[in-house]
Amino acid sequence: MNQPDRFELFLLPDGVSKLTFTPDSRLPNTVNIKFEREDHTLGNLLRAQLLQDPRVLFAAYKVEHPLFANFVLRIQTEEGYPPKEALKNAIMTLIGQLDRLKKEFAKEWELKKITTETEDM
Repeated sequence: MNQPDRFELFLLPDGVSKLTFTPDSRLPNTVNIKFEREDHTLGNLLRAQLLQDPRVLFAAYKVEHPLFANFVLRIQTEEGYPPKEALKNAIMTLIGQLDRLKKEFAKEWELKKITTETEDM
């Protein structure tokens, strides 16, 4: 079968960088970033968060081939705002949002356990 082994979808081989930055010479303040061993989940999260930033002019990603776990994210920003900084800001915002989600979920889970225990008595 053509499908790679499951572990190849998330284990980074020796000597392979997780991120590869390639500046685009055709457009100012534009960079293509290749993410190794990641898929649509991270690509779409980053794209959506980048587009929330008013200084980001363009953000999109593409999966080069469905059998390989990598994607290329293209970011174009306004003059004076580096794409790497936009990516860092988007990542930090996502980490904050996911942390809040985790805390809210844990709180609701504990409340559900308490109500379930009182119903069982």
